[in-house]
Amino acid sequence: MKYILKVRRKGIVILPKKLRDALDLAEGDRVVAEVDGGRIVITPLRPRVVDIEYSAVVEAISEEIDLEAEKAKRMFRVEGGSRQ
Repeated sequence: MKYILKVRRKGIVILPKKLRDALDLAEGDRVVAEVDGGRIVITPLRPRVVDIEYSAVVEAISEEIDLEAEKAKRMFRVEGGSRQ
């Protein structure tokens, strides 16, 4: 599938509907554009889905909460009965 596209004012390039449909692109989707050997390569940016155990997520969040609590204690440390 090849298309001739026109670069418009401010560098805007419109992707034809057939091209967007072929890549399942919708308004607001993001793409990555890069130069590769004198060519412009546009690739859909898709979120990477990973399989992770629930317990690992809970552990990571708990550690983050503990670290933030320690940080807050250091920030608001009371010395000699008054705040500094």
